[in-house]
Amino acid sequence: MQTIIVHTNLLNFEQVNQLTHTLGKPEKYATHYRIQVERCPERAQLQALREQMQLDINCLPEGFDPSQVRLLISDMDSTLIAIECVDEIADMVGIKPEVAAITEAAMRGELDFESSLKKRVGLLKGLPVHKLECVYEERLELNPGAEKLIAGLKDKGIRFALVSGGFTFFTERLKQALGLDFARANVLAVANDTLTGTIEGDIVTAHAKAQYLLELCEQLNISPKQAIAVGDGANDLEMMKLAGLSVAYHAKPAVQAEADTALNYRGLDAILDFLA
Repeated sequence: MQTIIVHTNLLNFEQVNQLTHTLGKPEKYATHYRIQVERCPERAQLQALREQMQLDINCLPEGFDPSQVRLLISDMDSTLIAIECVDEIADMVGIKPEVAAITEAAMRGELDFESSLKKRVGLLKGLPVHKLECVYEERLELNPGAEKLIAGLKDKGIRFALVSGGFTFFTERLKQALGLDFARANVLAVANDTLTGTIEGDIVTAHAKAQYLLELCEQLNISPKQAIAVGDGANDLEMMKLAGLSVAYHAKPAVQAEADTALNYRGLDAILDFLA
């Protein structure tokens, strides 16, 4: 048997009838409904039902054991938070459209991430560091449900790791503010209180994200199958493929096509439905 999760607890009579006819009778839980099926429908059929009902509907992969999850690893930009930090930094020097176009193409997987990041950071050369603080204080917002998700994970003893192709200036502040367990990102090089337009050390690429997941699993003495990986862009796919459950959060089409599950209507707290 496999489990289908409908990420709402407010189905109306017609929706219950439609799901019962299409998939099976839904059983109500505190935050969602579950349907037990012999075999999950094909991905295209599930996607069509999501779009028709305007609901997040997911099937848990075979072999995924929620009781064994010990780690959630999440991307930062457009996943944990609602902005792309590099785009907002670029806005401080009046080049947001140019940088945002590169970011969008990279997240769709159309550009090499490492070279595109170097290009974007290079365009920020000379920006005073205090402008980063402006972005953090004035523009950075958590995505809906982020704090509820983090609290729910803590209640279950599940560690939270933030990994980003963005910058430590933001990941370290979020780690402290939200009480996260781990964080890794790129270090912006600074000289005389201004950005040099370069990155210190190795860049956090898609492969580096995957390696970080493996590193944390070894540190925690768990299997990657005991981890959930959450992301929205192409550079998240490599780590997502290693995890026991991958979640595409309001993600690019290429990510939704490969992830185990997708959330397009609910906030991040809907991830807790997988762990009930």
